[in-house]
Amino acid sequence: MTESEILVGESLEQLGAQARAPREVAEARAPGTLVHCDRVVRIYMADGVEVQALQGLDLTVAEGELTAVVGVSGSGKSTLLRILGGLDQATAGTVEVAGRDLAAFSAADWLDYHRRTVGFVWQKTSRNLVPYLTAAQNVALPMKFAGLGRAARRVRALELLEATGIAYCRDRTPQQLSGGEQQRTAIATACANNPKLLLADEPTGELDSATAAEVFAALRAVNSELGTTILIVTHDESVCEQVPRTVAIRDGRISTETLRTLSAPDAEDPVRPSTVEYAVLDRAGRLQLPERMVSRLELRDRVRLEEEPDYIAVRPGQADGAIDQNLDENPEEDR
Repeated sequence: MTESEILVGESLEQLGAQARAPREVAEARAPGTLVHCDRVVRIYMADGVEVQALQGLDLTVAEGELTAVVGVSGSGKSTLLRILGGLDQATAGTVEVAGRDLAAFSAADWLDYHRRTVGFVWQKTSRNLVPYLTAAQNVALPMKFAGLGRAARRVRALELLEATGIAYCRDRTPQQLSGGEQQRTAIATACANNPKLLLADEPTGELDSATAAEVFAALRAVNSELGTTILIVTHDESVCEQVPRTVAIRDGRISTETLRTLSAPDAEDPVRPSTVEYAVLDRAGRLQLPERMVSRLELRDRVRLEEEPDYIAVRPGQADGAIDQNLDENPEEDR
């Protein structure tokens, strides 16, 4: 093992110890908080190179929210989903779901967590369904593992298939279902044990726009009728436009949040969405400016901040070697 590999290994071990260490001060959570990520770091090795997938990510999701998570490939969005789902662990920071610290889980805790707290819907349908079982049997299977009786399993399976709009597929195997029907069956299966959190990784990624709309309608139904909190990782702009909140991840941190509300300015006009994009300020006072703004204004290296009564202006800085005109004119005032 080379010296650099030893040093990387030591840094990973130190960060892991920080993640497992008990917090000295318990911070108050907002009422109704389901997911709380505090300065989450995830570092892993790939071909001998240290990769920082998450770099101090902060995120809070309230119970009952329907949220989309977006970002370019490698931004850390899938890593976040895997950590929340218990398929990966944070190197440092705190991850809490339903008031439980995932870093403190035992093997029995993880088993209970996967059965009762979190559900998954993957992009590839082969990961979601057992190929030789019917749709109703697939939905009933998680309930069997949870110890629910046969009659109760049958009733709930049919209710979930009805809620996702595919009750007519109850006796069909996955091979007899279209891609959209498979994904809606997967949603029903993921909700079998009434999880608090449903994680969907590109659930419409392999579908055409019309079929994707049907799958998303099923997700909305689960969110509104069952009260399930849903976090969707997606590149589908049409999905992002239909959720109240879109969280963008860049370079392992939350960069922006887009909030959408419905308003009807005139009774004769249809309800129109109102969209506002916010930059996210972290605990250290850092924020990521949207890339389109940075590019348009040619911001780089240093920038100037000008404080006004109710806002802060960000302006391009002076070129290297240039002297700020204000400093030149008022040397005493700026000392």
